[in-house]
Amino acid sequence: MSAETLEQARERLRPHVEAAQGFSGWSDMPRSREIGAPKPWDYISRAIELVSGASSVLDIGTGGGERLSRILEGYRFRAVATEEWHVNAPVANAHLRPLGVDVVWSADEQLPSKDSTFDLVLDRHSALSPRDVARVLSPGGTVLTQQLQPDHWREVRDFFARAPDQFEMWGNHFENYQRGFSDAGLALVDVRLHEGTTAYDNLADFVYMLCITPWTIPGFDPLGTDLKALLELEAKLTTPVGLALSNGSYIIEARKPG
Repeated sequence: MSAETLEQARERLRPHVEAAQGFSGWSDMPRSREIGAPKPWDYISRAIELVSGASSVLDIGTGGGERLSRILEGYRFRAVATEEWHVNAPVANAHLRPLGVDVVWSADEQLPSKDSTFDLVLDRHSALSPRDVARVLSPGGTVLTQQLQPDHWREVRDFFARAPDQFEMWGNHFENYQRGFSDAGLALVDVRLHEGTTAYDNLADFVYMLCITPWTIPGFDPLGTDLKALLELEAKLTTPVGLALSNGSYIIEARKPG
C-alpha cells in the first residue's frame, strides 16, 4: 500500500473539520474511551445524590446543559445554570429552559448571584473562584467539582510548541482550589486525583476535538500549516486501542458550615 500523501490526509480530515464548524454543544462530539483503571468516582451519580437533598442548585459552566438535564431529572426546586462560552449558551438555553432552569450567560469566576443563595453548587470542567462559590453557598451548602488536570492532553505540546502550558496559564488548580475552599471557610469532604489515559478512535476524531477547543492550539489550522504536525502526532500516539493521550482528573467536594 502506498504512503498517504499530504493531500490525501487533508481530504481525510476535511469532513471532520467542516463538521466542527457546526458544533452545537458538548453532546455533539466524538466519544473517547478511558484506558486502564477507571476513575474511582462517578460525578453524575454523586451530583444526583446531592441534588436530592437540595432546594436550590447552581451549575457553573453548564456547557450545552446535557449533563445537568440528566442530573435534574425529576427535580422540582430552583435551579440556575451559567455558561461563559457564547457558542454553548443558546444550546444550554434550549436544553434547560423546558426544565424550568434559568440559564445565565456569565463568567465562570464571577457568579451573578446574591450571597447565600444555593444549597448546592456543581461544576464539571469549568473554572471557578473558591471564594465566590463560598459566597453564594447557603450555610450547610455543598460544592462538588470535577476538573481536568492542567496537563490534560500534555502530549500536544510535543508537536505544537505554541500550545499553552496549562500549568503556566492556570497554576496547579488541584491544590489551589483545595486551599481556596479551606481559606473561604469550607470543609473538604472528598478530594481524589486520578491519572488516566483516554483514547480516540482516530486522528480525525481528535482533530474535531481540537477544532472545538480553540484554546488548546491558538490559531489551529488543521488543513494547512498544522497538517504535518498532526500527522506526526498521529504516528507517535496511535496505539492498538486508538490515539492515546493523558487524561488526568480530580474531584473535590466541600461543605460550608451550617
